[in-house]
Amino acid sequence: MKDGVAHTLCALHHGERQLARELVAVAERHAEEHEVHHVATDLAGWSREHADRLAEYAAGEGLRLDDDTPEPASGEGEGPEGLVLLRDLRALHLAATENSLHWEMLAQTAQATRDERLLELASACHPQTLRQMRWTNTLIKQLSPQVLTSL
Repeated sequence: MKDGVAHTLCALHHGERQLARELVAVAERHAEEHEVHHVATDLAGWSREHADRLAEYAAGEGLRLDDDTPEPASGEGEGPEGLVLLRDLRALHLAATENSLHWEMLAQTAQATRDERLLELASACHPQTLRQMRWTNTLIKQLSPQVLTSL
């Protein structure tokens, strides 16, 4: 396996696991916001599945992807609730965007190298990452005017 692909697989595995943890944290932190809580919980499952599938693929290529240690949360609950929610949604969106870029790089590499297994993996998982991005973007669009003009 090429070093660039191995590096990208590791980065994406880390990113998917981190996004899953962040989605769960947001779901718990905003449990009273039913849509946020339920959708974030579902989307976290997608990221966990993506990480598992990446680890399985990597193992087949002789690369071991370790589970990373969760980083301590910082800044939880600081500021007005609406701003905290917007900050959380922004962080989720940026994490999903980074993961999307990694999926795209792997898909392009898979096409160029005719790696059908890697292409199938990227084709199966990337659309869900795009959905994560659309969800966070939609909520930011909906909530920003209300939150930012109410302060």
